[in-house]
Amino acid sequence: MPPRDAPTARQARLGSELRRMRERAGRTAREAGALLGTDQAKISMMEAGRRGVSEERVRRLAAFYACEDAALVDALCGITHEHRGQFWWDAYRGALPPSHLDVAELEHHATRLRSVQMLLVPGIFQTPDYARAIFGSGTPATELEARVELRTSRAAVLDRQNPPPYEVIIHEAALRMRYGGRQVARAQLERLLEASEKPSVDVRVIPFAVEEMSGHAQSMLYAAGAVPRLDTVQIDTPFGGGFVDTEPQLKKYNGLIDALEDVALDTKESRDMVRRVAREM
Repeated sequence: MPPRDAPTARQARLGSELRRMRERAGRTAREAGALLGTDQAKISMMEAGRRGVSEERVRRLAAFYACEDAALVDALCGITHEHRGQFWWDAYRGALPPSHLDVAELEHHATRLRSVQMLLVPGIFQTPDYARAIFGSGTPATELEARVELRTSRAAVLDRQNPPPYEVIIHEAALRMRYGGRQVARAQLERLLEASEKPSVDVRVIPFAVEEMSGHAQSMLYAAGAVPRLDTVQIDTPFGGGFVDTEPQLKKYNGLIDALEDVALDTKESRDMVRRVAREM
């Protein structure tokens, strides 16, 4: 099987966790290759997510590396059974940049989600018109509708029988931005209010009046994995998202979200503010 040109974020994470496991054990890629009857180059491609690995090989490697974290090993083995074409977002593969699909994948597999947005309503809550206004500038016409469809389809994770808890921290600035005009912006706030009524969703607003907010706050999505070691932070940028998954970085981002949560309005006050801003549109 030829190497993958563009591994998914989950495939890349499986590889990077195997590399970290090997490095903690003080083993070389050459030794891992000898164990599996392959060469160092193929181990390197496997650890980069560019070559698949079976559950049996993951368990052999974990035993070789003396990894005693059974929950982590089981979670990594679960990833080995995932394949392209298995999930709804795979229909957009090749038509959209992989980073867009990776966010849908991240949300789908998360056990808990925490989002911070400073200037936008979180993507998972966006209406088609709002998303179209966001993507409209600089997006190729051939991609625009596919991006809108993918973004709005992500909301299905909130309608599952057991959806992941979703905590949203959104700045008042995001509520007042009029992407697409007053009517589009008002409809978007109404959609946000509707979503906030779901038992699994908690929307919290940081008003302009707050003076203690960290100046380093940025838009992000924190997705808890099946085990804490597989937590991931997706950083939002105008040119696509990046992923953070090292333990020290995860700790810092979790702490930042906690600090923002401390200064945000409570759930009822936040809904009241969203309603008030919508009336003012």
